[in-house]
Amino acid sequence: MSFTEAAQDMSEELVRLRHSLHQTPEVGLHLPVTQEKVLRALDGLPLEISTGERLSSVTAVLRGGRPGPAVLLRGDMDALPVAERNSLPYISRHEGRMHACGHDLHTAMLAGAAHLLAARREELAGDVVFMFQPGEEGFEGAKYMIEEGVLDAAGERVVAAYGLHVTSAMFPRGLFTTRGGPLMAAADTFNVRVKGRGGHGSAPHRALDPIPAACEMVGAIQTLVTREFDPFDPLVVSVCNFHSGTKDNIIPDDAFFQATVRTFSKDTRTRVKRRLVELVTTLGAAHGLEVEADFGIGYPVTVNHDDEAGFAGRLATELFGESRYFVTPQPIMGAEDFSYVLEEVPGAFVFLGACPPDRDPAGAPYNHSPEAEFDDAVLPDGAALYASLAYEKLLTAA
Repeated sequence: MSFTEAAQDMSEELVRLRHSLHQTPEVGLHLPVTQEKVLRALDGLPLEISTGERLSSVTAVLRGGRPGPAVLLRGDMDALPVAERNSLPYISRHEGRMHACGHDLHTAMLAGAAHLLAARREELAGDVVFMFQPGEEGFEGAKYMIEEGVLDAAGERVVAAYGLHVTSAMFPRGLFTTRGGPLMAAADTFNVRVKGRGGHGSAPHRALDPIPAACEMVGAIQTLVTREFDPFDPLVVSVCNFHSGTKDNIIPDDAFFQATVRTFSKDTRTRVKRRLVELVTTLGAAHGLEVEADFGIGYPVTVNHDDEAGFAGRLATELFGESRYFVTPQPIMGAEDFSYVLEEVPGAFVFLGACPPDRDPAGAPYNHSPEAEFDDAVLPDGAALYASLAYEKLLTAA
């Protein structure tokens, strides 16, 4: 029986696991409920299992029946601090938290792949490392797992690593896509505090109002991006967090805003940090205000290795047909901490459309939306691709 057929046979178990995970989302590095559900899903399989020390990760090693190298399959497990707005029967039971990015599907698919590969363990020409990772959503969970030895969990460094990510929009259900080279952006955080002097709203001349200056900075940032940087070297700066004041007639002491900064090249990443700081401090000085500005360094660019991306694309085509795969035409401005894995070993990151068939992918709520919805029908295909990537890679690398 092929991996695709076997995965379809276990689709009900995959759906049950995914729904269970969806109902109990956890955020960050510590996911004790999720970890326990993963351990139960793997119970009885011939796996060498270890859990993380600084995070609630699960690393499972499947020893093949024949000698050979090791490959890694990764699925992230954490959710987001988002209040779900859906009418699904398995809606989140944890207030203010939601699997809005589809990590519950990744976890179920990876657990399914472990079952599929365990059933054919004697055929494997090497070992498979299953990386169940917390803390992808801004907590550097992959980095922690690398530091704790996940890439060497089989006793030697894995020769390749593969990750999979579903989307609730953009791509039709069941469509796989990836590309060689840069796939997803680097992501840094720009933090700005504009410090003024509070006072009465009726007498702004007796205060130092930080709000107009902060608003001017937000607009000027967009002008900086469009007038100083090459449009063919992508750069996005989005101010997504702005806080100031307590009441309509009180001028506050300060205003604070944060922006996400997305880049693909080292030169632009370095230069935009310098220019943003110069911009806000100069504007602040023009208003007689002090400005504190700093950067939080985030995930690096996610760079697929050309050969591995081609291998993943060919395999997806062989498994599901030419109509189910296409090469991503351009990089995506989202970021991924699987980038840390790809900095260490060859590999590829693949997207899978999971938009429900009654929604238009072009306009459906996208990942991170409180209304994001992912179709369970893609679970067997994701599990089958995970398993096939490991199986075939071991055959060619042995």
